[in-house]
Amino acid sequence: MGWAVGVCNAGGVGVAGGRASARVAMAGARVQLADLNVPDVNPIQALSHLLQEERERLARLWAKRLRAETYDVEVPGRDLRAPLRRLLDELARLLKDRPDDVVRLWPEVVRPHGAFRYTQNFDPEDLTREFKSLEEVILHVYARRNGGFIESQVAELVAELVWEADAAAQASYARILKTEEVRFREAAVMESVLNQVDVGIMLAEVDGTVSFATPPVSRLMGVPMRAVVGGRAANTINPVLTQVNARHLTGEPFKLADMPFLRALKEKGPVRGVMMVVERPGGDTATLELSATPVWEEEGELAGAIQTFTDRTEAVNKTKALQSAHGELRRLQGRLLQRTRQQALGQLASGAAHALNNFLNVLRLRITLLQREFKPEHLEALDKTVQQIGELVARLQEFNIQRTQEQPTDVPVDQTVREALELARGELEQREHPVYVDLDLGDVGNVRADTGFFRELVVNLLLVSRDRMEAGGRLHVSTRAEGSSWLTLRIEDEGTPYAPDELARLFDPLRRDASAPQLSLFLAVARAQVERWGGELTAEVPASGTGTAFVVRLPRVHEGAVSTAPRPEPSRAEVMRPAGPRRFQQTRSVLVVDDDLDNARMMAEVLGEEGYEVQVAHSPAVALGMWDRRRYDAALLDAVMPEMSGWELARELRKKTPQALLAIVTGMDVRGQNRSNLALVDAVFRKPIDVGALDDFLGQSDTAASENGASTTGSAPPA
Repeated sequence: MGWAVGVCNAGGVGVAGGRASARVAMAGARVQLADLNVPDVNPIQALSHLLQEERERLARLWAKRLRAETYDVEVPGRDLRAPLRRLLDELARLLKDRPDDVVRLWPEVVRPHGAFRYTQNFDPEDLTREFKSLEEVILHVYARRNGGFIESQVAELVAELVWEADAAAQASYARILKTEEVRFREAAVMESVLNQVDVGIMLAEVDGTVSFATPPVSRLMGVPMRAVVGGRAANTINPVLTQVNARHLTGEPFKLADMPFLRALKEKGPVRGVMMVVERPGGDTATLELSATPVWEEEGELAGAIQTFTDRTEAVNKTKALQSAHGELRRLQGRLLQRTRQQALGQLASGAAHALNNFLNVLRLRITLLQREFKPEHLEALDKTVQQIGELVARLQEFNIQRTQEQPTDVPVDQTVREALELARGELEQREHPVYVDLDLGDVGNVRADTGFFRELVVNLLLVSRDRMEAGGRLHVSTRAEGSSWLTLRIEDEGTPYAPDELARLFDPLRRDASAPQLSLFLAVARAQVERWGGELTAEVPASGTGTAFVVRLPRVHEGAVSTAPRPEPSRAEVMRPAGPRRFQQTRSVLVVDDDLDNARMMAEVLGEEGYEVQVAHSPAVALGMWDRRRYDAALLDAVMPEMSGWELARELRKKTPQALLAIVTGMDVRGQNRSNLALVDAVFRKPIDVGALDDFLGQSDTAASENGASTTGSAPPA
């Protein structure tokens, strides 16, 4: 297809055959028309009318002409014509709406076209051919519509528009080209860097295809690069995972779905810290940390994901070694603490035996007096002595319980110090060289701590101070308030004072003292315990220069402060029951289950005198048979029995009669029981049992319980 524009004597440019240049023809026309008196034509209006009426034809001819000029560019015909039509639409709009600014605005419209043609693999020469073709097509169609003539003003306007458009497109093309060159250099540098770092990087497309991976990926996984790149994950990654026997740290097989980049594509968010263990061909095992991050296009579309591979083998091995060493240290500490605890319990046993012998002696003398002559005061004294024995046993049980969790509460310091001294008195005084205690308590109030732990702390500090006085002597125990916020407990002995360097290392858990190798470990644990309560434990030499003082400093509980911690363990006389009544009628019939027949018969006799109908079962099997034959209103169950525990029996009875009152009667500490067991029963009574509290429990009704539930002395079963 070829056109040429010739000069006609009518004062315009005519169409003629041949391949003469349109620009040359227009130049000739301007020269010839310079001396002619031809009426002016409005080129803007003329060109605007042309585009409004012949736009589709111009686009078709332009695309056809462009295809002939750029035959080596592989662009489908429809894709080639569409951008040309958009350019013509914009030119028509500008000619109509902005005629005075069309020459200035048209290049800005064409500018993005250069960048677009870059993506279609056009060369700069192709852009020039494209706009040259536009000029020829416009002049050709205009001449055909205008009787073969083209006014010089129209030809000049077309030439100016085409030249400006070509320049704008070329500038945009050049800028993109320079940018791509920079990107290429940056990509080359980045790839060189990535090949040198130890972190492997893998790129995955939206469909899961692995499109790129750096050499460290191959090195870390122990497989060739071709096994990872170039295919869908199911076809490439899955066989690789099987080949390297990939697994989690727990030993479970590492599946394809566990790969972070697949999860990142699915969840559209980062996935970090996934650990994988692989067996490489050399026989060594490596631990890799995998992380993935999704990649987004500028328009917000998901483009793929980047996954990193980091070798964590050395770190994992060191962590395992540290964990092993830590576990061994904890086991060693546990053995030392158990040894310390066993020694303390052995020492307390002799003191407790001494106290119990005193109580039993009082009991025997009171019974002798009763046998001779009945007096009410003898019975009251007997009951008081039995209560004292129960409280002593309860404190010993609390001292011996293996706690796993503290239960902070408001602890009265002076009272707890007296209880601790009572527990340790026998061991302090019943020796060849006794140690006596001088108490100087200042009514310091309460601290926030665990009652049992605090009592145990005081007992152990007393025994530690005693061991420092082999020849006997006196311990001075005092409590003092430091203003309204703090208090101190001071235990001062008369032994040989520690040297300054010994005091500095006294709380070092790794210090070994030939005379007491576990002393520093115990003191370190005790200090950590006091620090958890917000205080401090120190040792110092008194101003007198003799002996050593252990000082416990703790924050005081202000009066009126509301406690949010669970209540302390109820005493033996307290009843623990749920907030609301479980039963709906007053208790009449009671079943007592205890493998100790003497205990069971005495319980039945006492309850019978209170007006209850009582039956006795000496084993859980007998109790279940009796319960099947008759439903009782309540049951008192011994906690420890050979065939079945009282908790298990309570579970069976609760299934049979949900509304029955069930209580556990035990001489053991119940804090080792879990919540599910405690929820089976309505109360727990500690032996020796308080008959008055038991009667209150059995005599409750639904109305009374509802009215008095807020004022009852009981509490919900503890955790």
